[in-house]
Amino acid sequence: MTGGAEDSILLTVSDDGLARVTFNRPARLNAMDFAMAERWREIAHRVADDSAIGAVILDAAGPAFCAGGDVVAMSTSGATGDDVTASAHVIHDGIRTLALSDTPIVAAVQGAVAGGGLGLMLTADYIVATEAARFVSRYANIGLTPDLGVTTLLPAAIGQRRALQLLLQDRTLTAEEALDWGLIAEVVPAAELAARAEAIARTWIDGATAAFGQAKRLIRHGADRPFAANLDDEAATIGARFATDEARTRVAAFAAASRSRPRSEETR
Repeated sequence: MTGGAEDSILLTVSDDGLARVTFNRPARLNAMDFAMAERWREIAHRVADDSAIGAVILDAAGPAFCAGGDVVAMSTSGATGDDVTASAHVIHDGIRTLALSDTPIVAAVQGAVAGGGLGLMLTADYIVATEAARFVSRYANIGLTPDLGVTTLLPAAIGQRRALQLLLQDRTLTAEEALDWGLIAEVVPAAELAARAEAIARTWIDGATAAFGQAKRLIRHGADRPFAANLDDEAATIGARFATDEARTRVAAFAAASRSRPRSEETR
């Protein structure tokens, strides 16, 4: 892989297991070309396979979070429909790997999120956006159809009817509208975005890290399985967690605090 491709998405990991994945093609509004797609898949597997990573911040350099696929690259590279399909599969592998991992992800979003950028953003489990963030589909405007998980992750986040409104109309959501729709979790001033995303990630790192990760995994996998299979997985997972020294210590501390608390406070 060329140095340019490696620079298109940056990965850093702190000593305490906080990973930062940064889209880094600001001149192209972080739109994903074919080389960046390969880099995305590579980083997704590195993060998901590293048991020392307890949380991930997904962010972006420049004025926009992600403009989706790089349509200019598609148009000028001589790519065929088969090439575009193959690249979509590569990006989808990365999305699936991160979304179904047991590592919680917070996205820090600024500026435009367009097309497939919506799916990349929704790979995250918790999304914080600036007041100036904007969210739009624009697939049909150029004669294309949704990819990058948009037809699954978007209706899962905001419901089928609202997903259809966004995909079938040339509508742009403001940050406040996206918050109201449930597309994002928080809106903060631009100056506070990085610090807020890190604070959320560190609640996972500093808390019961594995339990947060397993909760995320259960929710993500549960969407595609029968109810009975989810219940079996929940039972096995909570039992496995209860058997750990960390959980036993935390449960004992909670029980001791509950016994010492006045009964009147338990309903407050």
